[in-house]
Amino acid sequence: MNLYALAKPFLFQFDAENAHDITLKSLKIAEKSGLLALLPKPVQCQPKQVMGLRFPNPVGLAAGLDKNGAVIDGMAALGFGFLEIGTITPRAQPGNPKPRLFRVKQAEGIINRFGFNNLGVDHLIKNVQEAKYQGILGINIGKNFDTPNERAVDDYLMCMRKVYAHASYITVNISSPNTKNLRQLQEKDALDALLSTLKAEQKILAEKHGEYVPIALKIAPDLDEKQIIEIADLLKAHQFDGVIATNTTLARDAVEGLPNATEPGGLSGAPVRAKSTLVISQLSKQLAGELPIIGVGGILSGADAADKIAAGASLVQVYSGLIYRGPSLVRDICKALA
Repeated sequence: MNLYALAKPFLFQFDAENAHDITLKSLKIAEKSGLLALLPKPVQCQPKQVMGLRFPNPVGLAAGLDKNGAVIDGMAALGFGFLEIGTITPRAQPGNPKPRLFRVKQAEGIINRFGFNNLGVDHLIKNVQEAKYQGILGINIGKNFDTPNERAVDDYLMCMRKVYAHASYITVNISSPNTKNLRQLQEKDALDALLSTLKAEQKILAEKHGEYVPIALKIAPDLDEKQIIEIADLLKAHQFDGVIATNTTLARDAVEGLPNATEPGGLSGAPVRAKSTLVISQLSKQLAGELPIIGVGGILSGADAADKIAAGASLVQVYSGLIYRGPSLVRDICKALA
C-alpha cells in the first residue's frame, strides 16, 4: 500500500510550508519509533563510483528539504543512495517573510522564496554528529543574506572549514534566486576568484584532516550556452570535483496563468525539467567527462531520472518530486536505472 497516497490529500489541505514542517516532524517520530523499518526494502541499484566516492545507488535527496540536518536518519530510511543537507550559512538567519512556499498543483510545481532560512552551521554539525547515518552525506553551503558579494568567499570558507570533517562532499551554492545578487557569483570573473580560493582551501583542509573531501558547484538553470561554457571551463581549470545542475528557475513560461504562478521565487518540479536537462546536456558536452554531473530538477518518475542520465548526469537528486509522488519515487527511479 502507498501510504503517501493516503496522506497527500491531508497534507495538501495545509499551507505548503506547514505541510513541509508536519512531514519532517512525522518522519522524525516514525524513525524514532521504528515505524520506518516497516517500509519496503529499496530496490537494488547498481552502485556508482563518482567523485572518488562509492554511492550504493544513484538516487539522492537534494538540498533544501532538510536544511538543518534534523531528519538525517529518517531520510536515510527512505532508500536514498546519498543525502544532501543544507543550504547552511555561517550564522543562523530566519529567511524571507512567510508565506514563502507555494504549490503550483496543475503543473506539479513548487515555488519557494525561503532565502536560506537555517539555524546556522554549528547547529547543523551538532545534528550530523547525533545522527546514526553512516552513508554518503553532502553538505550544501551558502552565504548569509547580509554578507556583501565582495565578502561572500569569507562565508563559504567559514562553512567549508567547519563542515569539512563531517561531510562526504561539500556543495557550494551560488545559484539560489532568493538571496539578493547571489547569482552574480556565477559570472566569469567572480566565479574564477571564488573557485580558486575554495580549491586552495580544500588542499589545506585535506592536509590538515588527512582526507580529501570533494567539492561541487550548484548552478542555475537560467543560463545561456555561453555562460554554461564559461562555467564548465572554469570548473575544469580549477579541478573542481563535480557540478550539480540545476537549482530552481525564475522563468514562468511553463506555468503562465496558473494559480500561484506569479509568486516571486524559484520554481521547481515538473516545470523546470526540460531547462535542467538541457543545461546538463550542454554541460556534459563541454566537460567531456572531466568531472561528473549530478542531475536535479523536475524528476517525478523513473523515466525523468533516466533522461537526466542520458543527458550526461552520473547521479540524480529529488526534492519536489517527493512532494508530489512520495517516497516510492526513490524505488521507482532505482527500478528505472537498475
